[in-house]
Amino acid sequence: MRLIFSFLVVLSLISGCASQDSIQPIETQEILFIAHRGASAFAPEHTMTAYEIAHQANVDYIEIDLQMTKDGVLVAMHDEKLDRTTDGTGFVKEYTLKELKNLNAGKWFNEANPGLANREFEQEKVPTLEEIFLHFGDDVNYYIELKSPRIYEGMEEKVVALIKKYDLIQEDNNLPKVILESFNEDSLTKLHALEPSLPLIQLLSFKEKATLSNLDFERLRGYASGIGMHIKSADQDFIHEAQLNGLQVHLFSIKNEIDMKNAIQLDANGIFIDNPTLSELILKDGG
Repeated sequence: MRLIFSFLVVLSLISGCASQDSIQPIETQEILFIAHRGASAFAPEHTMTAYEIAHQANVDYIEIDLQMTKDGVLVAMHDEKLDRTTDGTGFVKEYTLKELKNLNAGKWFNEANPGLANREFEQEKVPTLEEIFLHFGDDVNYYIELKSPRIYEGMEEKVVALIKKYDLIQEDNNLPKVILESFNEDSLTKLHALEPSLPLIQLLSFKEKATLSNLDFERLRGYASGIGMHIKSADQDFIHEAQLNGLQVHLFSIKNEIDMKNAIQLDANGIFIDNPTLSELILKDGG
């Protein structure tokens, strides 16, 4: 069983609905497995191969980080700069999509992971968000992060427009097809104004253990369905407090089975995993 802290989850849904009818709740009592940058433990992150491996592993969501090209196209990439995950240099925003498509998005992975190297990875290109939607359609659920909305004018409108174009504002097995996340509160409140039915996750960073005031929780409930944070900052008391305030808690980044079991013991609602097969271990163990 993948049931987690069901009593508090039910309370959180009641609390959230009572205080903010317009906020889209994520109505599940089971822990969500989110493929961090796709199956990034096995293939170059944010490539079609990484997403396909994650899809075949039956995770609940594939995570897509977004940047935007010089000509305004949304592309899947974690960093603002190209240097780490392509053979290009400089910022994504300095390249047109055509120029970006000339870059190799997989060779770096082979060099960094010789034991997992695959010649086919060297054929990988940087995918656009629309290409990902076209490839997978509604066969997968999408967990999309707006990485740098402060430098990309109109990013929020473009994301919402594509989601609507491919009819992804819907649910599948009681899960929303799309969840949006960002560290940027202004971006999330803008997204909420554009499309209130899209569930939003406010990413938070803490220097030490997580703590928020009642006013903080109240503000978050005004636009967010949950919060995302690093597992190192999480403890069970904070997670329970967030849940009682109507917010789910999703933890990143889980690298191994020990970390994953720890996240589950903390009663997290969702976890970001580099290795999507970790979810199968939990299912086999009975949760």
